[in-house]
Amino acid sequence: MELIDKLNWRYATKAMNGKKIAEDKVERILEAARLAPTSSGMQPFEVIVIKNQDLKEQIRPVAWNQSVITDCSHLLVFAAWDNYTEDRINYMFDFTNEIRGFKNDGWENYRKMLLDMYPQRDAEENFNHAAKQTYIAFSQAIAAAAFEEVDATPVEGFDPDKVDKILGLRDKGLRSAVLLPLGYRNESEDWLVNLVKVRKPMQDLVTVID
Repeated sequence: MELIDKLNWRYATKAMNGKKIAEDKVERILEAARLAPTSSGMQPFEVIVIKNQDLKEQIRPVAWNQSVITDCSHLLVFAAWDNYTEDRINYMFDFTNEIRGFKNDGWENYRKMLLDMYPQRDAEENFNHAAKQTYIAFSQAIAAAAFEEVDATPVEGFDPDKVDKILGLRDKGLRSAVLLPLGYRNESEDWLVNLVKVRKPMQDLVTVID
């Protein structure tokens, strides 16, 4: 029940106070993102952690001038692979074999299936798939932040092309998918802080089929 209590506590913070988060808390939030499940275990994304204030100032104007971009402690940029390539697929399969210390025919056949499928698809289709996987890790980071009692604000309101340019992401084969400022709420400035959390009742959200 503790996690549910924390999720009830969290909200999309609209104003942050600039207070710095302890690095061990940030590390646990990032570890939660790292441990997120992804399709075929590919983890087709990277997380850029921005503490540099000048970079935050550059990003704010292309993120609808939202104050949380500059007033947060850490700005996480979740960036998806721009494409699935043979090298990227092989790296993850080889890395898995190295960590587990063995190979098996089923796993290698699965590698071949992915190599026969993903690199032949349109790059935009592959990016969209990778971005969906990125959101799984993003969601887990939000839950972990709540567990740490760190405020987090999901931000899709930004110009990804301009963020990519500021951070040089395209040169790394990455495209920004979503931003997550982490920090602490500024209760005197945040209009949302004292409003009741509103979510659909369970019966309107969940259908159970016995």
